[in-house]
Amino acid sequence: MENATDQDDGLWRLVEPLVYQSDMAGQTFEVPAGFETDLASVPRLPVVYLLAGGTSNEAAVVHDFLYTEHPVPRAVADAVLREASAVTGVPVWRRWLMFWGVRLGGGSHWEPATSQAPTGG
Repeated sequence: MENATDQDDGLWRLVEPLVYQSDMAGQTFEVPAGFETDLASVPRLPVVYLLAGGTSNEAAVVHDFLYTEHPVPRAVADAVLREASAVTGVPVWRRWLMFWGVRLGGGSHWEPATSQAPTGG
């Protein structure tokens, strides 16, 4: 990853694709080179950032991609974050903290995809 701009705006750009095989979602996700991410969107409050910030960057990139492209429902995207965090060695307590953080605070970042086909039901 590289900084996405010449200034520190908190964005990073993938320089090569990131592929993640999710057993939970039953599919493989490929985040393309050039995708921009802010990694884990953790509030910069000292205690919160100390507990959850700067961890599991690969899982955060996949999660940002899922929130951008919507190939799965939001609940699945959040579960993939937890799963990918486990794969990358994040301690259980931190995985759950991150998971509940996105479940409770991520709704405002989940916007309906205009290209997503309607589902039956």
